[in-house]
Amino acid sequence: MSNADDQAGPTVSGSLAHRVPDLGALELLLAVARLGSLGGAARELGITQPAASSRIRSMERQLGVALVDRSPRGSRLTDAGALVTDWARRIVEAAEAFDVGAQALRVRRDSRLRVAASMTIAEYLLPGWLLALRAQRPDTAVSLHAGNSTVVAERLLSDEADLGFVEGLSVPAGLDSAVIAHDRLIVVTAPGHAWARRRRSLAAEELASTPLILREKGSGTRQVLDAALGGLARPLIELSSTTAVKAAAVSGAGPAVLSELAVREELAMRRLVSVPVDGVALARDLRAVWPTGHRPTGPARDLLSLTRG
Repeated sequence: MSNADDQAGPTVSGSLAHRVPDLGALELLLAVARLGSLGGAARELGITQPAASSRIRSMERQLGVALVDRSPRGSRLTDAGALVTDWARRIVEAAEAFDVGAQALRVRRDSRLRVAASMTIAEYLLPGWLLALRAQRPDTAVSLHAGNSTVVAERLLSDEADLGFVEGLSVPAGLDSAVIAHDRLIVVTAPGHAWARRRRSLAAEELASTPLILREKGSGTRQVLDAALGGLARPLIELSSTTAVKAAAVSGAGPAVLSELAVREELAMRRLVSVPVDGVALARDLRAVWPTGHRPTGPARDLLSLTRG
């Protein structure tokens, strides 16, 4: 064999995880060095003495050197064991620093939650969910941005929100989703409107050809209605919130199509009247959304679980 071969070190192959003992084994070795007893080290770490002996033997096989001399008087580190213990101490200290840093990241993440939601969900469902979340996480500061489904997607994709809620027919590109509730759109008018007194259902064609009080383009409500009717007449009025559309309808300005969630109180008080429609399905799914491949964690995960309660 050549001199170069004599000077070469042992061949190293495989991942570092297979060549370096795990943290549990290193902590055990440090405890043996500190206490001078394998049994005492096992008790301190909450494992049995046979399990501790097995872990030491496994570490010795992995490293290819004897680490601990065992005798009736106790356990003593070999020279190699003392050297490995010095290295182990540095690794464990680095792992402790890593753990402290990771905890700090979790605390920072859990200290706030940014939610973006389309109008109906923001006004009629989220308040209850956020109250329940506050009971679970009183130290988490929550901010809510209400906008149409397009705005919700934009905020999520620009990292301005941690979790979003939308009402449209489809999931915006770049987002994953989960259905959290179901909703139905209904046609409503003030009691004095001619449609409130009609005896037969409204035909889908008549609804499509009638100027309505509508949400702005990009809203989930308008997307569902437009798709269900195959097109809409020019809006009678175009407004940017569910509350504004509802107020306009209550005032008698004209008919509107709104979420059933949004008009329950007005229907019960006869401030609005529901107008049945034939030949059109206005059901829709309400969805939680988040950037593709980034499943919600921390407070966002907890809020998502509350929506399914």
